[in-house]
Amino acid sequence: MSLTHPLTTTTFELPGYRLAKSFGVVRGIIVRSRSVIGNIGASIQSIFGGNISLYTNLCERAREDAFNLMLTHAGELGANAVIGVRYDATEIAPGITEVLCYGTAVYVEAQVK
Repeated sequence: MSLTHPLTTTTFELPGYRLAKSFGVVRGIIVRSRSVIGNIGASIQSIFGGNISLYTNLCERAREDAFNLMLTHAGELGANAVIGVRYDATEIAPGITEVLCYGTAVYVEAQVK
């Protein structure tokens, strides 16, 4: 289950909040491999064309895990928000992929109107 956080954004500002402190870059890294059984199932799905749900689910879980690790890293620093969130993925060996989620950990305060 995702630890979706309302104060995460791909932008570098949060409307209605002011940046009080920056903690620098935070990241979550996960390395995943495809199982033999998963590859067989995906091969069968590829025969019929369309979305290969086994791989889609694997990718989504990897992104979610990397995101949650990034949030944990930010929380350990005392941040309550992460701005400039990005994802990156690299195949480090055949069938083994690193997924990285990173951003800038910040402490924000609600702006008084």
